[in-house]
Amino acid sequence: MQQLNLKNSYVSGKFAEFIAKCYLGLLGYFVIASRYSVGRGLSAGEVDIIAKRGKTIVFIEVKKRATLPLAMESIFSRQQARIYNSAEVFIAKHPKYASFDCRFDAICFNKYYFFRHIKNAWGF
Repeated sequence: MQQLNLKNSYVSGKFAEFIAKCYLGLLGYFVIASRYSVGRGLSAGEVDIIAKRGKTIVFIEVKKRATLPLAMESIFSRQQARIYNSAEVFIAKHPKYASFDCRFDAICFNKYYFFRHIKNAWGF
């Protein structure tokens, strides 16, 4: 029974990311990468969506929880640091984006897929 719940959570998260990418596209963002992963094990980092708009590159974390506040609170400082490290690696591997402004956003969903886009959710 637990496997079924994990699978549903996985599918639910993928669907939230799909909605987020559609939303970003409607706002004029160009999605560069999805689920960009760096490293392995405990030091691994993943960015759900990397997008650009104009001269800004945006690293976006997508979270889905029962409520919007729970989703917003679930992005802990350790995860923020991993996303930041992944962003540094991405920029190093793609030097054409080195001159771009960088921003860290969150798109948080509740269980009904209502969402909130939080620009500059955190910074370093």
